Amino acid sequence: MPYRSKFMQEAIRLSEENLSKYNGGPFGAVIVRNDKIISKGVNLVISTNDPTAHAEIVAIRKACKKLKKIWLDDCEIYTSCEPCPMCLSAIYWARIKKIYFANTRKDAEKIGFIDKEIYDELSVPSFKRKIKSEQHLRSKAIEVFEKWKKGLINLKY
Repeated sequence: MPYRSKFMQEAIRLSEENLSKYNGGPFGAVIVRNDKIISKGVNLVISTNDPTAHAEIVAIRKACKKLKKIWLDDCEIYTSCEPCPMCLSAIYWARIKKIYFANTRKDAEKIGFIDKEIYDELSVPSFKRKIKSEQHLRSKAIEVFEKWKKGLINLKY
């Protein structure tokens, strides 16, 4: 069996195993580096009361901790389902080089997940979204950004 199938089968196995544990939705993910699994994640939304604890996010957090870095640009992710908008964003933030997925977001929609609503909402200007937003105290907050830009605040990568 090609190695990609092996990694995807593991992501799917994790998603099925998660059903019996009822930690969260039927989702699993693995992060691979140099043809080896370096982290695994399942959806833990229910068991942790954390709406951000999706399989991909859990796997990314574990991989970053294990590798002691924030960029996973030499890694690939295998997920049992096409990433939701939040997970897709996290994958981009982590700079993962390739995504492999099994089920589609339309498949997820058919079993009750609202990815489409979120994707649609992201294309709407912020002032027209369902969740209203309002800018406040930009003049104060921009000072922090300026300090960052000038190097007064330095984050070590």
